Amino acid sequence: MKISGKPLFHRDQRGDSHEKRKLYAAYELAYTLVDFGAAFCFVVGSVMFFSEAWMTPGTWLFLIGSILFAAKPTIRLVREIRLLQMGDAKDVAKRQD
Repeated sequence: MKISGKPLFHRDQRGDSHEKRKLYAAYELAYTLVDFGAAFCFVVGSVMFFSEAWMTPGTWLFLIGSILFAAKPTIRLVREIRLLQMGDAKDVAKRQD
């Protein structure tokens, strides 16, 4: 599938409008924040596993980190759908050929 003549998840945004570049950047920021949040949860959760008393909170941080990692592809897919909606969707099928 393509957006504005480019395949999905294509990083080159030079030919796009300011609005599309701004949307792309916002989703990349969200993706990066989720990535940092997941990494933080895993690092802190790992340290907590050194103590028996902190094992349960550490397990919760592992679960939260896993959920955050699972959210990452969702963020990218939603971004691509939003960009597709901003383009001329009636010509998408023609570009598939």
